Amino acid sequence: MCNRAERGDTQAVLKLFGARRGMRFNEGPLETHPAQPGTVVRLEDGERVLEQMTWGFPLAQKSKRTGQPLKPKPVNNARFDKLGTYWKRWAIHPANRCLIPTARYAEAVGQPGWMTETWLSVKDQPIFAWAGLWTNSDEWGAVYTGVMTDNAPELCDIHDRSPVILDTQDWEAWLHAPLEDLYQFNRPYPADRMVIEATDRPWYRAKGSEPAGLSLF
Repeated sequence: MCNRAERGDTQAVLKLFGARRGMRFNEGPLETHPAQPGTVVRLEDGERVLEQMTWGFPLAQKSKRTGQPLKPKPVNNARFDKLGTYWKRWAIHPANRCLIPTARYAEAVGQPGWMTETWLSVKDQPIFAWAGLWTNSDEWGAVYTGVMTDNAPELCDIHDRSPVILDTQDWEAWLHAPLEDLYQFNRPYPADRMVIEATDRPWYRAKGSEPAGLSLF
């Protein structure tokens, strides 16, 4: 489950995606975590706009002990095989789809308690598009989630799932095509096009410092 990503330089993103800054755009940090501000490209009146949103759709929770509402959890990943069920209310509408500008993303690798960051990027794309969905929520305003698919077999030792990476020629289809046409993108991205950067940087840098995202649906 991807819950750590970097978007790349703002000017490079604007140029690559042919987008303008939206009303909800602020620079913010390049590295994004669940329930924190991230950046997406969406359509507004047929024009691509770059906007800042919270990473993760809010999932309402209740205390098992008291039954009282708890702080929502961010569902920051959406499984592709659930786009026709749980996520259909958003995926079926092109207006609720987006592209997530991404320079690289990280996965936790290693034994529990000793996990380290492993970063993945695309060889020939310094910034690539990760397929996403977005909506306006009562809890956090505009929010987005990244769509996930099966990982290439060669990379399953890192994680069995990966972001849906869209090559440039596929951006328009993701933003405009009927839902049934999107399933062509439900496939592993070729491992030989990925760059793997294993590090010794601890995944958990400080207890409680990073909110945990969810990929339940």
